[in-house]
Amino acid sequence: MQTYSKHQSYGFRLKGDYQERVAGLHSIGRESRTEHTYIWDGLKRGEEGRVVFQYTLGGKGAIRIGNDIYPLTKGNAFFVKIPSDHCYYLPQESTNWDFIYMTVYGNEAIRHFQYLSEKHGHILQLPDHSRPIKHIWRVLQKIEATGIKHGYEASGYAYSFLMECSQYFEHEQIQENQLPVAIATAVSFIEKNYREDISLDDMVAVSGLSKYHFTRLFATSINQTPVQYLTKVRIQHALDLLQNNEKTIEEIAQETGFSSSNYFSKVFKKLLNETPSEYRQNKYVMPVDRLFID
Repeated sequence: MQTYSKHQSYGFRLKGDYQERVAGLHSIGRESRTEHTYIWDGLKRGEEGRVVFQYTLGGKGAIRIGNDIYPLTKGNAFFVKIPSDHCYYLPQESTNWDFIYMTVYGNEAIRHFQYLSEKHGHILQLPDHSRPIKHIWRVLQKIEATGIKHGYEASGYAYSFLMECSQYFEHEQIQENQLPVAIATAVSFIEKNYREDISLDDMVAVSGLSKYHFTRLFATSINQTPVQYLTKVRIQHALDLLQNNEKTIEEIAQETGFSSSNYFSKVFKKLLNETPSEYRQNKYVMPVDRLFID
């Protein structure tokens, strides 16, 4: 689970008109609000042409959109444009509201927002392992580690966020919703527990099916065996760690559920044709964020 301080917000006013033409990063942060004076009225803010995405980590918030009020609990997000007739706040019955957010702008940002909100609404439900949420965490980690040095970098993060949202809501969420309930439950279990020493029997147990029925249905639905899918998830997370921090190979192996660094390196090399150390040190091959395993 991610950890965060009470308030940690970052704003950007970087040069480059391409940010208005395409997408720019206005602000990003993670906050924990306990004061009932926390109120943002979308018709009274100073910003113009901004799009706010805010995702609830815990506690409870609320947002009014037009005449409708929506409670916001863990896993809920909202997507709104400034200015517009909305107001989000800490309601009186709540003692805290923990969330992360990203505010973007630009012609492409507005276009994507309009398309997604018209098709999927302003109130969204996402798991914490979904691509848009992981992207916000990655950008926050990058900012906290090295900052953002120029507008092109900020614009890239803003546009990538929009693409992550489009990919999730237009493709991955549909796939998740089409999975049999038992398989969707197992996939969610794997995504949340890949760091642990989980086995095929553990996956079978959460599915509620027999081992034979589960393995056959999983392979039919996902086009991979349960163990192959677990390995893919672990390697994908290992790739992030190899690119974005200075942890040792042993530490990365432990954090991604492998029994040892030797086994991790063996699996990694089989899939990518190089060891984790070689992958980290190779400056002439572009690293990937997502690995597809057949």
